Amino acid sequence: MHVVELEGVSVRVVGKSLLAGVSWQVDYGDHWVILGPNGAGKTTLLSLVGAVRHPSEGAVRVLGHRLGKVDVRELRRHIGLVAASQRLVDEELLEQEGATAHTVVLTGHTGTSVPRWDKYGDAERDRAHRLLADLGCKDLADRPFRVCSQGERARVRVARALMADPAVLLLDEPFAGLDLPAREDLMAAVEDLARIRPVLTTVTVTHHLEEVPATTTHALLMRDARVLAAGPVEDVLTSAHLSDCFGRPLSVDRFDGRWYARAARP
Repeated sequence: MHVVELEGVSVRVVGKSLLAGVSWQVDYGDHWVILGPNGAGKTTLLSLVGAVRHPSEGAVRVLGHRLGKVDVRELRRHIGLVAASQRLVDEELLEQEGATAHTVVLTGHTGTSVPRWDKYGDAERDRAHRLLADLGCKDLADRPFRVCSQGERARVRVARALMADPAVLLLDEPFAGLDLPAREDLMAAVEDLARIRPVLTTVTVTHHLEEVPATTTHALLMRDARVLAAGPVEDVLTSAHLSDCFGRPLSVDRFDGRWYARAARP
């Protein structure tokens, strides 16, 4: 059984094609990155994997369940999602109440916007502390979430998404809006997760090559709602493929496991 399996999937909204004929498979323990220019269909693809939307045609199976034939509310309990464009549900309320980073992570256990203290025992509290440590921010446990920096909040959100022990973690442009130190802190945390949780599957969406974690195993390139290339990261992240994807000559390099691109000059 694949973690994700798409067969001939298309998504259309008011006559506009957001995805066209996409087929794709993700296996357990894979770490995928989805790359492409704005409007390529990356976030739409991730919304299918996250059981947030259904396809217009084709079949989508997530964790062995076909969308349209499963209770998506139950399915989403096994999917962790962190999107830079979305605040946590009622995050403002958590801020007003002075919730700590530890409390924010705890709410991931119940999937609620505010703490359900009757549902949290010693095991859940300890797990929240361990997850903060895994994300390199154990010292934030007692800090009010409202005073955490953008980078610290990003790592707390990832810890919260892991609280329910999901089978797959979806990261939609997780580095957006972060300065260089914060980006590198989150990058290190994501790479550490891949090492300490070998069964966890991750899918990261970005349009910046320098935001591809060194632990990435596979890559998928999108342009104009279609898949241009997909497979092992070394085979896909080439100068030729990236130039085709972004529509301009690019030179791609790799150093210490990280990828970089620049405009190719004559």
